[in-house]
Amino acid sequence: MPDQDKNTPTADRLRRSPLHAVHSDLGATFTDFAGWEMPVRYSSDLAEHKAVREAAGIFDISHMAEFTVTGTDAGAFLDYALAGRLSALAVGRAKYSLLLTEQGGVIDDVIVYRLEDAEYLIISNAGNRDAVATAFAERATDFEATVTDVSDNYGLIAVQGPRAEEILAATDGIDDLSAPWSEQKYFAWATATWKGSRLLLARTGYTGEDGFELLVPAKDAVALWSAVTVAGEPHGIVPAGLAARDSLRLEAGMPLYGHELTRDTKPAQAGLGRVVVTAKENFVGKGAVDPEEGARVLVGLVAEGRRAGRAGYAVLAGDAEVGTVTSGILSPTLGHPIAMAFVDPSQAEPGTELDIEVRGKRIATTVTTLPFYSRKK
Repeated sequence: MPDQDKNTPTADRLRRSPLHAVHSDLGATFTDFAGWEMPVRYSSDLAEHKAVREAAGIFDISHMAEFTVTGTDAGAFLDYALAGRLSALAVGRAKYSLLLTEQGGVIDDVIVYRLEDAEYLIISNAGNRDAVATAFAERATDFEATVTDVSDNYGLIAVQGPRAEEILAATDGIDDLSAPWSEQKYFAWATATWKGSRLLLARTGYTGEDGFELLVPAKDAVALWSAVTVAGEPHGIVPAGLAARDSLRLEAGMPLYGHELTRDTKPAQAGLGRVVVTAKENFVGKGAVDPEEGARVLVGLVAEGRRAGRAGYAVLAGDAEVGTVTSGILSPTLGHPIAMAFVDPSQAEPGTELDIEVRGKRIATTVTTLPFYSRKK
């Protein structure tokens, strides 16, 4: 267990990852992210982004929250608590899902891993840890299921990029794999040991590239980070911060809670209607998941030049405001501005020409199908 005094926020102190000292030694620039002091960059946003697309990046994502759900009703409970049908998830697999309000809005988006017949692991966003814990506690009362917040027990490291698999395969100290690296499937997990400690390897990520997320006891996180870095040096691995993580996920069209997903957003508006299994007999939010007629929907916008729209900027059709940008950047990979925005359904057809208002001026954009970038398989 990490030192609770150092890991518990106060009025003047942020939470710190078990890898905080590593980031300091690497000269990271830190930021307050969801109550955590996390590295936003080490060298440059562009260099870290490029390394993940071309080779590999190593990310500290220990700020994410982890919950276990155990008991004979674990699957039935998650079917009720979440939008997906998690009871049908096979042991060894993972599934993206949504935690909804009674009104059908999104409390958080999560990834669920089925560890055993009666045991699941749920990873949620750091900023929603308390909200997820509260919702799970309220929804578990009628089920033989126990929800445990185990976030402080673990470090979570992501290795992302086209060379991620070969780097991890070369990492000294990762042993006893339950499946060879090449046989580990996307949105699945395997087990291994790290210097004798249990290690969970999940082939998931938030960059649009191949990669793995490694869940390890907090006390072992520093040594594992170091070993992966040593193995990855000949392959071009670099430490990557939150800025690169955000630009990578935006190119891949992945939603960010607080931007594309909120309590006021219905899943179908954000292009996530497929995540909701309405055929289930009952789940929280079932009667309210359909968006109101005319509700805005999420689209991609592409532009020329170098000026990018940012979150909160207005989207215009002629003189009418028809939407709002949720995320936007000058794409490092594509070399032109991209953005995601909620727009009126009448303006959502790919090829529609719209403007983004940037400090009194207009940027011409075209609606496009998400994602902006897809890796070569």
